[in-house]
Amino acid sequence: MSQPGPTDESTTDRASVGERELALLRFIAERGGATVGEAAHEFGRPRELARSTVLTMMERLRDKDLLERRKVEGVYRYTSPASAPELLRGVVERFVERTLGGSVSPFVAYLTESAEVSEQELAELEDLVSKLQSRRTEER
Repeated sequence: MSQPGPTDESTTDRASVGERELALLRFIAERGGATVGEAAHEFGRPRELARSTVLTMMERLRDKDLLERRKVEGVYRYTSPASAPELLRGVVERFVERTLGGSVSPFVAYLTESAEVSEQELAELEDLVSKLQSRRTEER
Protein backbone atom coordinates (compact mmCIF):
# COMPACT_ATOMS: atom_id res chain seq x y z
CA MET A 1 0.00 0.00 0.00
CA SER A 2 1.42 3.40 -0.93
CA GLN A 3 2.06 6.23 1.50
CA PRO A 4 -0.28 9.21 1.20
CA GLY A 5 1.19 12.05 -0.84
CA PRO A 6 1.16 15.73 0.02
CA THR A 7 -2.23 16.28 -1.63
CA ASP A 8 -4.01 13.08 -0.57
CA GLU A 9 -7.09 13.69 1.58
CA SER A 10 -5.78 11.60 4.48
CA THR A 11 -2.70 13.81 4.64
CA THR A 12 -4.66 17.00 3.98
CA ASP A 13 -6.72 16.63 7.15
CA ARG A 14 -3.64 16.03 9.29
CA ALA A 15 -1.56 18.53 7.42
CA SER A 16 -3.51 21.69 7.86
CA VAL A 17 -0.75 24.29 7.79
CA GLY A 18 -0.67 28.00 8.46
CA GLU A 19 1.01 30.63 6.32
CA ARG A 20 4.24 30.61 8.29
CA GLU A 21 4.48 26.83 8.25
CA LEU A 22 3.81 26.80 4.52
CA ALA A 23 6.52 29.41 3.97
CA LEU A 24 8.99 27.30 5.97
CA LEU A 25 7.95 24.16 4.12
CA ARG A 26 8.49 25.90 0.76
CA PHE A 27 11.86 27.23 1.97
CA ILE A 28 13.02 23.72 2.84
CA ALA A 29 11.61 22.16 -0.36
CA GLU A 30 13.14 24.82 -2.62
CA ARG A 31 16.62 24.40 -1.17
CA GLY A 32 16.45 20.60 -1.05
CA GLY A 33 16.58 20.40 2.73
CA ALA A 34 17.90 22.25 5.74
CA THR A 35 19.17 21.78 9.25
CA VAL A 36 17.49 23.64 12.10
CA GLY A 37 20.48 25.99 12.23
CA GLU A 38 20.26 26.79 8.52
CA ALA A 39 16.51 27.31 8.68
CA ALA A 40 16.78 29.47 11.82
CA HIS A 41 19.46 31.64 10.22
CA GLU A 42 18.11 31.94 6.66
CA PHE A 43 14.36 31.65 7.26
CA GLY A 44 13.82 32.56 10.90
CA ARG A 45 16.18 35.48 11.39
CA PRO A 46 14.62 37.75 8.71
CA ARG A 47 11.21 37.01 10.25
CA GLU A 48 12.47 37.55 13.80
CA LEU A 49 11.74 33.94 14.76
CA ALA A 50 13.80 32.31 17.49
CA ARG A 51 15.67 29.10 16.73
CA SER A 52 13.35 27.25 19.14
CA THR A 53 10.31 28.51 17.21
CA VAL A 54 11.77 27.30 13.91
CA LEU A 55 12.58 23.92 15.48
CA THR A 56 9.02 23.63 16.83
CA MET A 57 7.59 24.46 13.39
CA MET A 58 9.86 21.91 11.70
CA GLU A 59 8.88 19.22 14.18
CA ARG A 60 5.18 20.00 13.74
CA LEU A 61 5.61 19.69 9.97
CA ARG A 62 7.40 16.39 10.53
CA ASP A 63 4.54 15.19 12.78
CA LYS A 64 2.18 16.00 9.89
CA ASP A 65 4.37 13.91 7.54
CA LEU A 66 5.24 17.00 5.52
CA LEU A 67 8.92 16.87 6.47
CA GLU A 68 11.30 13.99 6.92
CA ARG A 69 14.34 14.03 9.19
CA ARG A 70 17.57 12.08 9.04
CA LYS A 71 20.92 12.43 10.72
CA VAL A 72 23.74 13.58 8.44
CA GLU A 73 27.19 13.96 9.97
CA GLY A 74 25.71 14.19 13.46
CA VAL A 75 23.10 16.84 12.60
CA TYR A 76 19.47 16.33 11.68
CA ARG A 77 18.63 17.41 8.14
CA TYR A 78 14.98 18.00 7.28
CA THR A 79 13.70 17.44 3.76
CA SER A 80 10.33 17.61 2.09
CA PRO A 81 9.06 14.45 0.41
CA ALA A 82 7.29 16.77 -2.07
CA SER A 83 8.84 19.32 -4.40
CA ALA A 84 7.97 23.02 -4.07
CA PRO A 85 5.62 22.86 -7.11
CA GLU A 86 3.86 19.80 -5.63
CA LEU A 87 3.40 21.67 -2.34
CA LEU A 88 1.85 24.65 -4.10
CA ARG A 89 -0.40 22.40 -6.16
CA GLY A 90 -1.63 20.82 -2.92
CA VAL A 91 -2.28 24.22 -1.35
CA VAL A 92 -4.24 25.36 -4.41
CA GLU A 93 -6.19 22.09 -4.46
CA ARG A 94 -7.15 22.46 -0.78
CA PHE A 95 -8.09 26.13 -1.32
CA VAL A 96 -10.33 25.29 -4.29
CA GLU A 97 -11.97 22.36 -2.50
CA ARG A 98 -12.42 23.91 0.94
CA THR A 99 -12.87 27.61 0.22
CA LEU A 100 -14.39 27.63 -3.26
CA GLY A 101 -16.43 24.44 -2.92
CA GLY A 102 -14.53 22.76 -5.77
CA SER A 103 -15.28 25.46 -8.34
CA VAL A 104 -12.50 27.45 -9.99
CA SER A 105 -14.97 29.97 -11.46
CA PRO A 106 -14.70 32.43 -8.53
CA PHE A 107 -10.92 32.40 -8.92
CA VAL A 108 -11.14 33.02 -12.67
CA ALA A 109 -13.63 35.83 -12.01
CA TYR A 110 -11.12 37.34 -9.57
CA LEU A 111 -8.41 37.20 -12.23
CA THR A 112 -10.58 38.95 -14.79
CA GLU A 113 -11.80 41.66 -12.42
CA SER A 114 -9.07 42.33 -9.87
CA ALA A 115 -5.70 40.81 -10.68
CA GLU A 116 -3.03 42.23 -12.89
CA VAL A 117 -2.05 39.42 -15.22
CA SER A 118 1.17 39.77 -17.22
CA GLU A 119 1.39 38.81 -20.89
CA GLN A 120 3.39 35.72 -19.91
CA GLU A 121 0.84 34.67 -17.30
CA LEU A 122 -2.00 35.21 -19.78
CA ALA A 123 -0.19 33.02 -22.33
CA GLU A 124 0.26 30.32 -19.64
CA LEU A 125 -3.44 30.50 -18.75
CA GLU A 126 -4.42 30.23 -22.42
CA ASP A 127 -2.15 27.19 -22.75
CA LEU A 128 -3.79 25.59 -19.71
CA VAL A 129 -7.28 26.19 -21.10
CA SER A 130 -6.17 24.66 -24.40
CA LYS A 131 -4.90 21.57 -22.54
CA LEU A 132 -8.20 21.29 -20.66
CA GLN A 133 -10.13 21.46 -23.91
CA SER A 134 -7.90 18.83 -25.51
CA ARG A 135 -8.32 16.51 -22.54
CA ARG A 136 -12.11 16.90 -22.70
CA THR A 137 -12.09 16.11 -26.41
CA GLU A 138 -9.99 12.98 -25.82
CA GLU A 139 -12.34 11.79 -23.04
CA ARG A 140 -15.37 11.93 -25.37
